[in-house]
Amino acid sequence: MNTILKKCKKYKRSGLPTVAKRVGLYPYFNTIESEQGPMVTMSDREIIMLGSNNYLGMTGHPEVKRKTMEAIMEFGVGTTGSRLLNGTFQLHATLEKRLARFLGKDDCIVFSTGLQANLGAISALISPNHEEWVLSDELNHASIIDGLTLSKIPKDRKIIYKHNNISDLYDKIRLTPKGNCLIITEGIFSMEGDISPLKDIVSIAKQHDAMIYLDDAHGVGVLGPNGQGTAAHYNVSKDVDIIMGTFSKSFASCGGYIAASEEICNWIRHKARSFIFSASIPPANCATVLAVLDIIEKDRFPQENLKKVSDRMRKGLVQEGFEIGNSTTPIIPVIIGDDIKAFKFFKKLFNRKPVGVFTNPIRAPAVPEGRELLRTSYMATMTPEIIDQALEIFAEIGKKMKMI
Repeated sequence: MNTILKKCKKYKRSGLPTVAKRVGLYPYFNTIESEQGPMVTMSDREIIMLGSNNYLGMTGHPEVKRKTMEAIMEFGVGTTGSRLLNGTFQLHATLEKRLARFLGKDDCIVFSTGLQANLGAISALISPNHEEWVLSDELNHASIIDGLTLSKIPKDRKIIYKHNNISDLYDKIRLTPKGNCLIITEGIFSMEGDISPLKDIVSIAKQHDAMIYLDDAHGVGVLGPNGQGTAAHYNVSKDVDIIMGTFSKSFASCGGYIAASEEICNWIRHKARSFIFSASIPPANCATVLAVLDIIEKDRFPQENLKKVSDRMRKGLVQEGFEIGNSTTPIIPVIIGDDIKAFKFFKKLFNRKPVGVFTNPIRAPAVPEGRELLRTSYMATMTPEIIDQALEIFAEIGKKMKMI
């Protein structure tokens, strides 16, 4: 038997997913049978959705739906090609201009996914043949880690600094030559829900003539005066060289982008393999993002209500005795510290009747071993009644499992 097929068969027979299914703890690929709002239908039951990145609740907004359908009628359902060849539509160009202006940058490139944006941009920008160094936060997303791997930068020039630790970053950047570094950080960290100390990072970057690459997938739409993200939140947009983001969170669609100077974007457009060799996002995706931009540039209510909803849940979880780390955003981890306990907690929350709660159980390597957690996240369209009901269910199950 071929060795590749052999290992696949063995994994299917006795791998961790199969074992978890046998004991009823497999937590993945649950099917949603309704629109993704605060309440969803799953397994023919009502479930409170605390596992979505639909932060502004725009997936069901009537105006967003209308403009998306209009784009389908005008431009069709797909592009059938890469941006380089036949895949650039008028809506792609319009969206890139709007996003660049929204984020305070000269130019923008739209990728097919956020993952591809990080893979393509990072691997294109970093050259293994030049004296270039990278300093990356230890909790940066897997797509950043993979982008650095694809860049083929030597290990001794890829430095990992302690999570959000400015002192450690300062000590480590001093070991590198001035003018040769790229600092990579997330804005809001996707598992812990804490915010990067970006203003301090900018100060260090200026001292060392370093560039800053900000993955703001979870920050745009959530932070900043009109949702422009972490850089705008700290008023340092001009000092952050590259802003990466996605459309699969606040923008209620699918895709990713890089916003930067014209020179940097021109380089990435012609060097990033994940951009050159992927079909572009459908026109409907562009129209969805443009519709969301139209709303959030004029109306701050979704962003403001999202903060109220998140603060209410955070306060309630702490009062009940749950550990939630340093979250100050709509991402709130409930830290368990053991993967089996996390899976059990997830299942009991989900299976509760008549109303359950959906969360995201997270284990290593997505988080460090010993910090396994349930990742919860919130929407601007949630009401105080939904949050209070979710808190009651958390407390009920937490007490039964002797976790609080």
